Amino acid sequence: MNNEIMQFFGLSRSFYNLPFLETEVIKRQVENIKLASRTGGIIALTGMVGSGKTTLLWKIQQQLFDEKQVLVCRSLSTDKKRVNIGTLYTALFFDLVKDKNFKIPNQAEQRERKLLELVRKQDKPIVLFIDEAHDLASQTLISLKRLIELVHSSGGNLTVILAGHPKLGNDLRRPIMEEIGARTQLFQLNHWVENKEQYGSWLFKQCCQKDVKPADIITPEAMNLLINSLVTPLQINHYLTIAMEQAYLSDTKPISPEIIQSVLVPDLDGIEARLARNGYNLQALCEILNSRPSEVKSYLLGQLNTNKNAEFSKEIYKLGII
Repeated sequence: MNNEIMQFFGLSRSFYNLPFLETEVIKRQVENIKLASRTGGIIALTGMVGSGKTTLLWKIQQQLFDEKQVLVCRSLSTDKKRVNIGTLYTALFFDLVKDKNFKIPNQAEQRERKLLELVRKQDKPIVLFIDEAHDLASQTLISLKRLIELVHSSGGNLTVILAGHPKLGNDLRRPIMEEIGARTQLFQLNHWVENKEQYGSWLFKQCCQKDVKPADIITPEAMNLLINSLVTPLQINHYLTIAMEQAYLSDTKPISPEIIQSVLVPDLDGIEARLARNGYNLQALCEILNSRPSEVKSYLLGQLNTNKNAEFSKEIYKLGII
């Protein structure tokens, strides 16, 4: 959003890179996650694309760091599909070792013994944060579980906090992942869906100039239409920005329901969009449905034959998304 549009609507800042809306539910959830992080094991935080899980993860990390009751470690690798247990060992060494000349052993047995030696020297529990964890391979998750057990048997305490799309939670519930899923504490970031109106009020409070009211920018009817049509904070920020750009071009203020309706795309809540927001891209769907990409694309477009469509829908419904 450019400066002219912000001045036209009386905004002091754009809707991007805002602080996190802390509801009472979120505050309790943060405290529960922090408490669980001191006991060891695996914690999973899941939420749709744009629900704020990464921002919440940063907040938890910062609070734990400031409280100094645990040692905070992070996996910064962005290509999670290629992350393996070796990558995560490297992350732990980088954050735990103070000696700049330290070299991580290449041989697996030496590497693990050196890490355990390092853990025994610590006087606090260790917490390893991994974002975008829905892309981790199942074998990596199994190896993490074994690492946690290894650390515990050596007198240490390691907690791994995974953050990812709802696909991560569904994967952990699968029978073949019982070894991990049954040991995982799962937290879901979906509270804010019941607080969308509160989010709208909070958003304008963060961004409006002192003498500007939300009704000066958008009519209550248009705001209700926007909020009820969308699912996540990211969507609300995005489509409200587009609506402002559209209204500015037509010199319209406040924004009307007609403008909101014109910027909302027709397939916003279609099956493909809903699956994508929950972490199910084409590759993930091919694996779940055990089918070729061409078949999955035909399904998403509603072009499969009746029997095959029913078969695919049955599997999709099991995900609890639609």
